[in-house]
Amino acid sequence: MIGHYAAASVEDGRSILDAAATELARQGCTLAVGPMDGNTWRRYRLVVDRGTEPPFFMEPTNPEDWPSHYEAAGFTPIAHYFSALNTNLSVRDERMGEVAERLDKVGVRLRTLDLGRFEQELKRIYWVAEISFAKAFLYTRLPESVFAAQYQRIRQFVRPELVLLAEHEDGLVGFAFNIPDVLELGSGGRPRTAIIKTLAVLPDRTYAGLGSLLTGRSHAAAAALGYTRMIHALMHESNRSRQISAHTSEPMRRYALFQRPLVTT
Repeated sequence: MIGHYAAASVEDGRSILDAAATELARQGCTLAVGPMDGNTWRRYRLVVDRGTEPPFFMEPTNPEDWPSHYEAAGFTPIAHYFSALNTNLSVRDERMGEVAERLDKVGVRLRTLDLGRFEQELKRIYWVAEISFAKAFLYTRLPESVFAAQYQRIRQFVRPELVLLAEHEDGLVGFAFNIPDVLELGSGGRPRTAIIKTLAVLPDRTYAGLGSLLTGRSHAAAAALGYTRMIHALMHESNRSRQISAHTSEPMRRYALFQRPLVTT
């Protein structure tokens, strides 16, 4: 991985990326991937199509010319990502009535986050995320303590009514961690946009449709709190969450992760 990238020009970028690739090859690596600050839990990817929307809370951003730095150094995209925007939170997926009824019959229940038990809630969220994302592209396991520390940093911005947890037989089986876009100020000095930061469901056929249901209920929860828009953040082009998002949202930003084959010496 090549991470913590910054350069002031194409020439500088090509120079530092060539040097990084040379060092990685010297150490026996056969592929350089970047930018990625260590793993997919941290900052990675470059914005390659900015669109018209301003950056949102916790979104990675970069100068316009940084993708050209990687291209000049012989890198090509290895993966593409999207963020999508729903501007009409009243739109409902008609299929979700049947999904909700089926999940209710097997005993799946949805509730909101208990902020007074934030640490305990994070332990359960971490367990679901670890299982749900285990086969995701370039995924590496993150220690629970590091995961908890990352979420503790944003605790002050969490609105528990926006965070949805799905439980079955006393265990957590899915969640939608949603948060206000605190970079945006709307009427009355409060944001009008909420963000689906992380959506995860255990890979069990029992919970088929739960991701779509959590997304729809997230829209409803945001609307009930006065939000008028919702961003589905940073989805891999082949992820199930991207397919779910397509029912109600349109792409607003595109990102790419880059690769360069290496010749070891």
